[in-house]
Amino acid sequence: MSQSLACRRRRLLSIATIMSVVAFSAQNTRAADQAEQLATATVAQLTQDEKIAQLVNVAPAIPRLGIPAYNWWTESLHGAFGPVPTTNFPEPIGLAATFNPPLLHDVAGVIGTEVRAMHTLGRETGHLGKIGTGLDTWSPNINIFRDPRWGRGQETYGEDPFLTAHMGVAFVTGMQGPDPAHPLVIATPKHFAVHSGPESTRHVADVFVSRHDLEDTYLPAFRAAIVEGKAGSIMCAYNRIDGQPACASDNLLKDHLRGAWGFKGYVVSDCDAVVDIADHHKYATDPAAGVAAAFRAGVDNECHGGTIIGKQGLDKPYVEALQRGLLTQTDLDRALVRLFAARYRNGDLPGIAGPNTTPVPPKMVDTPEHRAMALRAAVESLVLLKNDGTLPLRKDVKVAVIGPLGDATRVLRGNYSSPNSAPPISVVEGLRRAMPDAQVELVPFSASITDGDPVPAGHFLTPQGKPGLRADYFNALDPAKPRGERTFGQRPAITRTETRLANHAQEIKSLSDAYKVVWSGFFVAPETGFYRMGVTGVKGAIDVDGKPAIAAEHASNWGEPLKLVDVALKKGQRYPLHFAVEGGNPAEAALFWKRVSRDEQADLRKAVASADVVVAAVGLTSDLEGEEMPVKVEGFAGGDKTSLDLPADQRALLESAKALGKPLVVVALNGSAIDLSWAKDNANAIVEAWYPGQHGGLAVAQVLSGEANPAGRLPLTFYHTLADLPAFDDYAMNGRTYRYFTGKPVYPFGYGLSYTSFAYDGLTVTPVEGDAAKGVHVTAQLRNTGTRAGDEVAQIYLRFPQAPGVPNIALRGFQRVALKPGEARQVSFDLSPRDLSAVNPEGERSVMPGAYTLSLGGGQPGQGLPTVETGFTITYGAPIPR
Repeated sequence: MSQSLACRRRRLLSIATIMSVVAFSAQNTRAADQAEQLATATVAQLTQDEKIAQLVNVAPAIPRLGIPAYNWWTESLHGAFGPVPTTNFPEPIGLAATFNPPLLHDVAGVIGTEVRAMHTLGRETGHLGKIGTGLDTWSPNINIFRDPRWGRGQETYGEDPFLTAHMGVAFVTGMQGPDPAHPLVIATPKHFAVHSGPESTRHVADVFVSRHDLEDTYLPAFRAAIVEGKAGSIMCAYNRIDGQPACASDNLLKDHLRGAWGFKGYVVSDCDAVVDIADHHKYATDPAAGVAAAFRAGVDNECHGGTIIGKQGLDKPYVEALQRGLLTQTDLDRALVRLFAARYRNGDLPGIAGPNTTPVPPKMVDTPEHRAMALRAAVESLVLLKNDGTLPLRKDVKVAVIGPLGDATRVLRGNYSSPNSAPPISVVEGLRRAMPDAQVELVPFSASITDGDPVPAGHFLTPQGKPGLRADYFNALDPAKPRGERTFGQRPAITRTETRLANHAQEIKSLSDAYKVVWSGFFVAPETGFYRMGVTGVKGAIDVDGKPAIAAEHASNWGEPLKLVDVALKKGQRYPLHFAVEGGNPAEAALFWKRVSRDEQADLRKAVASADVVVAAVGLTSDLEGEEMPVKVEGFAGGDKTSLDLPADQRALLESAKALGKPLVVVALNGSAIDLSWAKDNANAIVEAWYPGQHGGLAVAQVLSGEANPAGRLPLTFYHTLADLPAFDDYAMNGRTYRYFTGKPVYPFGYGLSYTSFAYDGLTVTPVEGDAAKGVHVTAQLRNTGTRAGDEVAQIYLRFPQAPGVPNIALRGFQRVALKPGEARQVSFDLSPRDLSAVNPEGERSVMPGAYTLSLGGGQPGQGLPTVETGFTITYGAPIPR
């Protein structure tokens, strides 16, 4: 018998042994129990070394048992990560602005399909164990965006616990599918809990939070995701809460998660959060005590940043913890049973029949149907904040598109998006597509901190002059050596033509994990002019005038801002290109550019003189606001904002454009609240576009042209200044968000306009079984009183009996309703006792006795939007369990 046949037979016998152990009992138990029994049988066959290796996010294969490698690290906040172009949806803050949980459920289902397709691709190519190949995802982010400075707030569903809870459940159930016992992809709500900046202190911060704020603000969305959404996993956060690290918190992981909420899934740490327990929080004396604190509290899987670069010795803290008696084999087995049970449930390991056993082919990625969903989500996310009648634009209008983001594409992707997202459509390109009879002119902007977009296909030639770049992929002759010390043969394992500077090694079955890729050819500028250019993740250069101009010293590494250099290029000229990278570099191999103006004011005056309207695409990028990063420029530090202002050059541009006298439409692209005071007072129209995904520019154009009617609502309060808010690192909710802020915002939470008008009538509130403490049924008639079809977001707000700890007002129901002109429909809501409840200073939730005021309308009452209002009384209160 050959060695390969013998190995295969042993694997089959091992799987058969595991199956036989549980066959009888599996016939009479639920799928969850089957998974646990299969997992228990699997874990019983592991050696100690094998067990420890499975506890970090990169779990190696166990060939003797037929268990493939598995990487628990998969990201899909608003699109799957993978080596092929995946569908990129709006940033979650934009998805929240849709106020449409059914839409988000469908979006998550599409993302889940593409996550499964990436898993299939990993199996087909033999590249399992890479980030993005698992059947779980570290999404959604359901932290509360309590402060507009937080760079990662864009990843969340906004500032309101009720909205976040409903959107979070929609994402979880869409991702996992209809049967949580057979999840299509396991969802992982994060970061549990009380986590929302600053980014610069997240590894050391000790957040002290009142019992009231914990129950009222920081936990409801997590409870909903676990109890209602049945999420199969959860991620614990970096920071400490009341003295204990989140990943070693008795209150969070034991009392709430596994106690009050009955969670049976697995807990994964944020990356290096377990390391922080000893190294930064000093809660444990050393790394061994740190892993012991985490796993004894309930962590089951450690994400370690060292896995990105293949760091060795990650097992040492576990070995030492076992030797010192800080951890036991029982502790390890408990965590491993949860992990392997998850792999049986999601179909990664065979043994349980279910809807997730059929592989999703890679061709199911970025399909026309998925692209249509991305466009719909982008359109529904857009919020019309002001309109004096300038919008919608005429079909034959002359438009001058100004601002640094007019032709930008990287900004559309937002944070936590795959570098291989499908081809994006910028605002200027979207206008040209949506308005073919219009004259749309782009006005280049001067150099800006927002610059840098991936150079798309169509601007490269191979050495033979054909479209694309030659890419030679080499396998290492000595793959066991560390990266940087390997040697490679003269002949490539495969040669391909890539459409742009991009690494497709994970798609190639004949490549090992120890490889090198070399690109050669030419870059061709589309227009004569001045450009800013840079590269990431590669060595080499583009030669201009015979000298390296965009070279290795300008390359940015993973997590670093782009290093752009100024070059003058001529249209049609071929500039030699030669780049290379060795496999294992976490930075994306990519070339970036931005065409800029050397006389912005002259270009602006010339373009605006012949235009009917000016569209200013301004805002931020997720390279300025985002996860912890080494950025420090005016208005930004470490990933967070230090101001609510637009960058100074953009503010000056808007003032210059206004002075030229043409109607001004401001399109804001950003992931957080910014100060729109000037635009509110001076612009003719304002559209908040967020980071709207791959079809964001087309969505903006459809709204500006009137092809689509905007109906998004703000999931955030837009303040005037940071002076209106408490200190960033103060987690007390007093004075924050629409529920506790007492000042006047620029634009309030829940606000948004339409091209049509709506009216409400006949509001009734009916107590359940005659007792409002058991819940109420709310009905009203909603009518489109305008001349255009459109969506209305009907929102219910409650004012509570006066008592310590109750909010000023709180969202307690919402529906997005589509109506034709003149159409009327009855809308109805069922508010449960939990919906009617509030929290006292002791952290106890209850339905309080007293008089309530209920408002139903297009936004908060008193904000100029149509609303109706009524009151009801609850005679006897009732406690609500945690």
